[in-house]
Amino acid sequence: MSRGIFITGTDTGVGKTVVAAGLVQLAAGTGARVVGLKPIASGADPTPGGLRNDDALALAAAASMLLPYELSNPFCFEPAIAPHIAAAEAGVTIPVASLVDWYGRATAGADLAIVEGAGGWRVPLHPEGFLSDLPEQLGLDVILVVGLRLGCLNHARLTAEAITHPGRCRLLGWIGNRIDPGLARLDDNLATLDRLLGGPPLALLPPLAAPSAAAALEHLDRPAVLRALGLAT
Repeated sequence: MSRGIFITGTDTGVGKTVVAAGLVQLAAGTGARVVGLKPIASGADPTPGGLRNDDALALAAAASMLLPYELSNPFCFEPAIAPHIAAAEAGVTIPVASLVDWYGRATAGADLAIVEGAGGWRVPLHPEGFLSDLPEQLGLDVILVVGLRLGCLNHARLTAEAITHPGRCRLLGWIGNRIDPGLARLDDNLATLDRLLGGPPLALLPPLAAPSAAAALEHLDRPAVLRALGLAT
């Protein structure tokens, strides 16, 4: 099985997609066979080919392996609401076993899979369970995106504890994203996050006028990130 890295966040809207797409693009640039996956997405546009989610499209565009859309994003819902509510309204069930089976098919032939979650770590599935059950069952390593705003210290620590609870997943590192440019005492908050999360960030993203994989890539600590991804030369 190819190596898999799960990208989660302290909350929704903290920049997981920009970070995940940047990681996919960085990994693909090494010549590795990389897929960018979004198992569940809510908030999609109807197209002649079916529903399409912008986050899933961004991940696919950065990858070095092209997959059919339905394989890169198997559960896609039109309303931009909590995924388990969108699934229930659509009459769709999302058993963890089906996600595990999907992951095996989507990563066939890949060296590395970057898998972006939805919202935070414990996003519910319909009818039961959590999206975090997928990386836990597969033993995927995790990178945490911390949205730097008031309250992020508590969110970051609680998320890290849930990820690394004995028998679950390994936290490879964290990436800070300055989603609140006016956050007071930024340096003090970063120092606290270093302590709470066990080390300095793999990257610190400034406020981006035009968030994109390329923009995120400019601010990644490439040697540290490539080591985390298992692609260091």
